[in-house]
Amino acid sequence: MVESMESTRTDLALLAVRVVVGITFLLHGLDKLGDLSGTEQGFDGMGIPAPGLMAPLVAVLETVGGIALILGALAPLFAIGLAIDMLVAGLTAHTGNGFFVSDGGYELVLLLGVAALGIAIAGAGRFSVDATLRLGRRVPGYPGGERGTLA
Repeated sequence: MVESMESTRTDLALLAVRVVVGITFLLHGLDKLGDLSGTEQGFDGMGIPAPGLMAPLVAVLETVGGIALILGALAPLFAIGLAIDMLVAGLTAHTGNGFFVSDGGYELVLLLGVAALGIAIAGAGRFSVDATLRLGRRVPGYPGGERGTLA
C-alpha cells in the first residue's frame, strides 16, 4: 500500500512536469511556426547552420514534442530531442547573457532542458499514453517500464 501511494505520487509529479513543460514547448513551437521567416532570420543571426531547414524543424519539434509531452506519447523520445534543442539554444543564443531570462540569459532553456532530460530518463509515468499502450513493458529499455499502468 505504501509503495502504491509512493508510485502514485511519482506518477502525478511526472504528469505535472510533463504538462507544464509540454505546454511551454507547444506555445514556443507555435510562436515559431507563426513567424517562420522571423525564426529563420533569428537563427541566421545566431549563426545556426542551415537556418532555412532548422527553423521549421525546431518549430515542428517544439510543437509536436510539446503535445507528445502533454499526452505522454513517446514522451522519452521527444524529450531527448527537446533537451538537445535546449542545449543548442543555450549554447547559441543565451550563454553570453548571464543566467536570468530577463537579460536574455540561459535560465529558461536550462530549466526546460533539464526537465526534458528528466522525462527522458524517468519516462512518462502511469498517467500517459505510453503507459496505456504498455510501451515500457513491450519495448526493452523503454523508460518507466517497471511502473504499472492504468489498465
